[in-house]
Amino acid sequence: MTDPRPPRAPRPGHASTGPDREPAPPLSVWATAQQDARTQRRGRYLPASTAHPAKMLPAIAAAAITRYTQPGDLVADPMCGIGTTLVEAIHLGRDAIGIEYEPRWARLAAAGAAHARAQGATGHADVVCGDARQLRPLLPSGTAGRAALVVTSPPYGRSVHGQVRAEPRAGGGGVEKYDNRYSDDPANLACHGLDDLLAGFTQILAGCTALLRPGGTVVVTARPWRQRGELVDLPGAILAAGATAGLIPAERCVALLAGLRGQQLIPRPSFFQLDNIRKARARGEPWHLIVHEDVLIFRTPIFPGGSPELKGPQRELKGAARRFSHGDARVAGELGAAA
Repeated sequence: MTDPRPPRAPRPGHASTGPDREPAPPLSVWATAQQDARTQRRGRYLPASTAHPAKMLPAIAAAAITRYTQPGDLVADPMCGIGTTLVEAIHLGRDAIGIEYEPRWARLAAAGAAHARAQGATGHADVVCGDARQLRPLLPSGTAGRAALVVTSPPYGRSVHGQVRAEPRAGGGGVEKYDNRYSDDPANLACHGLDDLLAGFTQILAGCTALLRPGGTVVVTARPWRQRGELVDLPGAILAAGATAGLIPAERCVALLAGLRGQQLIPRPSFFQLDNIRKARARGEPWHLIVHEDVLIFRTPIFPGGSPELKGPQRELKGAARRFSHGDARVAGELGAAA
């Protein structure tokens, strides 16, 4: 399970995975679904927030904030959606800033933070509506270089998102899917293909280096998903994107989307995840239910633009991230449960 001690970046030459392989970031497991998502949000979030198609699990945000910050620190989310990161941060006595492209979600994030304050949260949160690909001009005065932590998640895997309602029809109805789109704006990253999505997300991560203090932490959650039957290793691609953005890979963890009952995992899948798997099994394809999100942890350099002695290990870690993303996708999808 999770090591309670503060995590450390891997050292070159430590925990090698083979004679010709650079060390991969170490793994740990976050038990973040002991309550289902609806229970985690009940009363703590505004009812309107359920309309967002891909909300971060509150326990994942809270675990990252607790582990990588102290009370009074500044926490940021450049793609904050309905503001899960912000709400959890200010409930934990941190301050927070969120950037959100869509005005609808930005308004909900601000309202959610106000709701948290009314419930007794002691931190303060700001929400800025804008495109995080141009992050620097959006930052409120005095926030550049102050954040201890960025927690965020890219848009992905539309097939696993959304809600359903039964259609009443004689002889048995079907289901109607709704609240399954981030946006109808073609400029929104959520409307782009994978290559453009990754390019835009790399820009966002690079912009976060202006927001973070030296040695600050970036936590990105992502999960693999299937596209036309193929497993897309988004976590591996994000590791490479972070290295390209100038961040140092430090850890690769797993946040469970399933409860733990002794030695057994209790899945908490969406209707669409189960439906996709059942259809695949009916076709004879042995798909398994993905019951985790990868939690990718990066660090900013402690001495930006420092000496060659420091730059060398950073280059080695970036190379490890590139090789990991292209050559070792085994973690993505291996921690699963049969449907």
